[in-house]
Amino acid sequence: MMMSGRYLLTAGLQCCRCRVSCHVKRHYSFLPDDVKSLRAVVNPDISKIRNIGIMAHIDAGKTTTTERMLYYSGYTRALGDVDDGDTVTDFMAQERERGITIQSAAVTFDWKTHRINLIDTPGHVDFTLEVERALRVLDGAVAVFDASAGVEAQTLTVWRQAEKHHVPCLCFLNKMDKPAANLLSSIQSIKQKLKANPVLLQIPVGSGRNFSGVVDLLTNQKMIWKPKSMRPDDGRMFESKPLDQSDEPELLQEVNEARAALIEQVADLDDEFAELLLTDFSDNFDAVPSIKLQEAVRRVTLARKGVPVLCGSSLRNKGVQPLLDAITAYLPAPNERHHDLVRWYKDDLCALAFKVLHDKQCGPLVFLRIYSGTLKPQTAVHNINRNSIERMSRLLVPFADQHVEIPSMTAGNIALTVGLKQTVTGDTIVSSKASAAAAARRAQNDGMESKKRGEHASVVLSGVEVPDPVFFCTIEPPTMAKQADLENALSCLQREDPSLKVRLDPDSGQTILCGMGELHIEIIHDRIRREYGIETHLGPLQVAYRESILHEVSTTDTLDRTVGERRHLVTVELAITPHEIATTGSSCELAFTKELGGQLSPEIKEAVENGVHSSYLQGPLLGYPLRGVSTLIKSVKMEPGTSPAMLSACVSRCMLKALRLAGGQVLEPLMSLEVTVGEERLSSVLGDLAQRRGTVRDIQSRHDDKVLLATVPLAEMMGYSTILRTLTSGNATFSLELDTYEAMNPQDQNTLIKRMAGLL
Repeated sequence: MMMSGRYLLTAGLQCCRCRVSCHVKRHYSFLPDDVKSLRAVVNPDISKIRNIGIMAHIDAGKTTTTERMLYYSGYTRALGDVDDGDTVTDFMAQERERGITIQSAAVTFDWKTHRINLIDTPGHVDFTLEVERALRVLDGAVAVFDASAGVEAQTLTVWRQAEKHHVPCLCFLNKMDKPAANLLSSIQSIKQKLKANPVLLQIPVGSGRNFSGVVDLLTNQKMIWKPKSMRPDDGRMFESKPLDQSDEPELLQEVNEARAALIEQVADLDDEFAELLLTDFSDNFDAVPSIKLQEAVRRVTLARKGVPVLCGSSLRNKGVQPLLDAITAYLPAPNERHHDLVRWYKDDLCALAFKVLHDKQCGPLVFLRIYSGTLKPQTAVHNINRNSIERMSRLLVPFADQHVEIPSMTAGNIALTVGLKQTVTGDTIVSSKASAAAAARRAQNDGMESKKRGEHASVVLSGVEVPDPVFFCTIEPPTMAKQADLENALSCLQREDPSLKVRLDPDSGQTILCGMGELHIEIIHDRIRREYGIETHLGPLQVAYRESILHEVSTTDTLDRTVGERRHLVTVELAITPHEIATTGSSCELAFTKELGGQLSPEIKEAVENGVHSSYLQGPLLGYPLRGVSTLIKSVKMEPGTSPAMLSACVSRCMLKALRLAGGQVLEPLMSLEVTVGEERLSSVLGDLAQRRGTVRDIQSRHDDKVLLATVPLAEMMGYSTILRTLTSGNATFSLELDTYEAMNPQDQNTLIKRMAGLL
């Protein structure tokens, strides 16, 4: 669907209003004379901006919900469908073929008087980085749930990511038209599994196939979507009227009870609202104005004391317009989120690069979240992380795979830039070195800068945490003549996807591809073929194990070497200790004794750190990276004239000596597995899991199915989707999530070591 920039700026971005066709019907559509000025379209007031993400377990309906939002806002003229492969945000060939979201996609549209910058994120565990970097720059999120399943495995992951970034959330219970949809069960799963406080704002009208609308508990308005025989059922037209005594008695009673519970719950969470009830409405709590209740729900949401819950069916075009209203009513504007470091920049530019795409015509396209100042094309900007100055040639508004060029962009917005060739995910972009230095001085003057960090450390926005890969394999070009092309393709893909790691095997000289899962590596392989025209060959997938130590060890090492006429003499004493292993990150630590830490210069400390961290990259058993190791530097004695490089070498040698003395153990990644299967096939699935060294944690009931929760080594899960399909005749679904790294038992470890040595 191609649209001209002029069309988007004059029609696609204009404000959506509610046209009243009679006293009870609302029709959300564009008014021909409702065209904003270019300035208002490009730079709306910051209080009217909503930067939000759509997140969920795979197949909960994220992309379908996004597609309806675009349609009702007037950005698209036809409803896209995931199964038909014609959605706006799933524009990659791999996404349309598989019917899943692989890359997060940004779209910008207006709803009534608000600008919404929305990012549709993947639900598959292999692409969890896409969710992570989206939530890093967003102000709010909509968690979409399958109302027949409630909280699922990947829902937990994305919810934890939102909590880590302190992002206020809304919950949308989708697929209310399914026969097994259950409002109360879904609410209960949010409480129990997410440890959240759901605030129910709507009651569904009808259930299963008879689901026809919702009742707004704040206003007591009943909204019904009735298909009209004379027009296609696109959900644009719906009936809205107050509840009255002519409605079903059961519905009236349910709404009255739910509204009373809502008022009581909000009063418990918000002191201002509780005081209002007790002082002005003590005789009748139900008489409280809906606007006061809405304001209180907003305060509760922004304080993350509760999460508003709405319901609907995106595929059946029901309940999406009230969801859009809730996004603008309850989720924060950019100026309501407090980013501590940004205030030091005042009106100077400060932005974070959170995503990079490669375009064959334009080169690298960098997505920026602007936190302060104004971004303009044809200007030079300073990248603090790279300590480089780059010139931005063009500035665009992102619309999935289509973009509109604009003259400027202000704080609070998400922009797409052309010309930043060195910038990568996580970099901080400012207007100049001088503005960064001025911000650092302001921070220092207010006593906010840590003494241990450099001049600019306190004014660099925190980047995106990239998880460690769990699979790796070799990748080879068809001929050596294509090696340079392959290296260029991998370089571009790595810049787009920081969770993809590429390294060179020092022994074989082969290129090693490291990724987050089977699907991740499969997609990368397919993209190299389609986008870069290279038919590569992948070696067998292997698990990315880790290593740790068994015992605490202290050791000393001395390096005495003469290079030319210069003598380098250094003695290092250190201790290594095993500690608890974290799920993400290297989880290896380094510290100096208190006395030593105050004596060493920054240059000496850096040399010691380089020596220790290089040792963490290769364990003593099989050469896998280390986890769960703490190093304490006790003593460093150097003769004058000893170079930092020699100190690093001595530290590395001392670390290797300590690691060998401490005894090694192999850590394998354990996956949290959730299988939904009919009871008649459960025994087959359990028998197969037992052969895979799986441990069953729980078996739950979900309607007519059983939900099996287990922990299984990743090494045993290759090709599991095919096996499960065979065992259950295709009547089962499963999801995997990295749980933790755990020490292998001695027998399995010895088997692995022998296999790696070629003895098996």
